[in-house]
Amino acid sequence: MGKIFCLMGKSSTGKDTIYKRLLEDQELGLQRIVPYTTRPIREGEQEGVEYHFVSEETLQCLEQEGRVVELRAYDTVCGVWKYFTVCDEHMNLEKESYAVIGTLESWNAMKRYFGDQVMVPVYVEVEDGERLSRALVRERQQATPRYTELCRRFLADTEDFSEEHLKEAGIEMRFQNDALDACISRIKLFIQKYL
Repeated sequence: MGKIFCLMGKSSTGKDTIYKRLLEDQELGLQRIVPYTTRPIREGEQEGVEYHFVSEETLQCLEQEGRVVELRAYDTVCGVWKYFTVCDEHMNLEKESYAVIGTLESWNAMKRYFGDQVMVPVYVEVEDGERLSRALVRERQQATPRYTELCRRFLADTEDFSEEHLKEAGIEMRFQNDALDACISRIKLFIQKYL
């Protein structure tokens, strides 16, 4: 039976970079679960890579088909943005293991859907000052920086990833991303124990 490794952490902890590097690692052989979102695409993102960018109408069709595993809605300064996971017909847990980026909310929903024997948490941390600095650098690179949304996300993460919520979700192992390559090496060794 394959596993689903769910990368989680506050915004700007390096999850996207770590995710890409783990997927590129031939020794791990992890397959990609591409989440869906109704938010606008950011500069540098590509459809079907970081997310599937879809309309509200497409989301409603997927929900009616019973294919939405979990869904989160965020009331942002730019409107309501939804992020969700779809049970894809290409997923084959009998033969493959997968990686996905998620939140504690999506982790809990996927754990209920797929079960404890399939789901494995990978929680990435970065000191808050460093995290804010990284977020600001990334936002400045956007054609239209959304600093208010950056601040909202930063503050919301404090509550969303509180120690209480981490404990409730069963998150024990943590990976400090203070040096990217070393962090990825530690995560790789952790994942290999499950493969």
